[in-house]
Parts: sequence; C-alpha cells; structure tokens
Amino acid sequence: MLSRLHKVLLLFIFATLFRGVTSYAQFMNDTLQVDAIVYNGEIISYAVLSAVEMQSKYKPGKKRDAAAYNRLRNAVFVTYPYARRAGIIMNDIHANLEGIQNKKDRKKYIRSREKDLKREFSDPIKDLSVYQGKVLMKLIHRETGDNCYEIIKEYKGGLNARMYQTVAFFYNSNLKQTYDPIGKDTQIEKFVLEVQRHHGFTDVRRNSPMRANVLKMEGF
Repeated sequence: MLSRLHKVLLLFIFATLFRGVTSYAQFMNDTLQVDAIVYNGEIISYAVLSAVEMQSKYKPGKKRDAAAYNRLRNAVFVTYPYARRAGIIMNDIHANLEGIQNKKDRKKYIRSREKDLKREFSDPIKDLSVYQGKVLMKLIHRETGDNCYEIIKEYKGGLNARMYQTVAFFYNSNLKQTYDPIGKDTQIEKFVLEVQRHHGFTDVRRNSPMRANVLKMEGF
C-alpha cells in the first residue's frame, strides 16, 4: 500500500509540475468537419484506421509476466488521458512563453495560468500509485518533449528542480526519466495507441503535424 508520505510527495511534484494553467473556453460546434473523398460523384467521409495488434495468450507458467503486462497496461489506461490533457496545456504555455523574454513577465504569465490546471489535476493525482506516477512522468515527456525535471526548472527554477529530484531519488523515482517509444518504452507506446483507439484520441504531441487541427476540432 502506498504510504501517506509517498502520496504527498507525488502530489507535491505534480502539483508543482502543473502550475500554470488557464481556463479554456470550450464550445460546441454545430458543424462537424471531417475528411472526405469524392467517389462516383458523391462526397463520402473517410477515416484512416490504426492497425490492431493481435497477441496470443500467455503460456502456462507465465503468470508473473501476465501480471506485469496487465499492471503496465492499466497504468497507461489510467494516466494517458491526464498526460494528454496536461500536454495540451503545457505545450500552449511553452508556445506563449517563447514570446515573453522578460523574466518578471514570464513569472507573472505562469502564475496567471495556475488555478484551472491545479483544480483539474489535484484530485486525480492524489489517487495515483507510485507506479502510475512514474508512468505518468514518462507520458508527459511523450506529450511535451520535456521531462518533468526540465518542466519544473522552466516554471520554478533550477534550485527547486534539483530539490524535487533529490527528494524523488529517495522514493526510487527520477524526474529526469525520458520516453523511448522504440526502445525500453515500446510496450507503453503500444498501450498508448490502444488507449487512443479506445477513446478516439488523436495524437496531439508538441510536434505532431495534426496537432493544430485536432485542438481546433476539440474546442481549444
């Protein structure tokens, strides 16, 4: 069972990480825009479907592998929606900060975007296990291109980032951990694609070519 102190640490790290928020005015469009092709003189909507990976059942005696597989899959299903949402907001903050050179103005801007994101993520983060928190940190790197240490350093300064990294070390965590979708995190990436298919999510990572169009359709 996760200790109370460990939960406080996890919340502390991510509450700081997610400092910087604005309220997005969301609205419903009365027209849904979709891709289309002309076939036999008629306009027909179309969509490109992702490949579905088929896997065989685990062989007898592989229960430990199956348990680890299911644990990771569950962690990705739980945390990816949070990482995706947080990534959308942090990428917007990142884009706006590029146009603000004055240090005082940058701090003022970050503070101005605090309440909504903190309100949105504080409760869910408190319910995460340490294992799920580690997966969430990896997925945030996937969505933003920055690890948690870099994000805290950007928002709160190098001293705070080093302090959080030191505290995290004692709980077997690493704020500098990165995401490697074609290496050690291949399985996580497969689960992410599964979550995207399940929820109908489109990739909105910082450098995704479809990011701007997708965010517009989702009301951001």
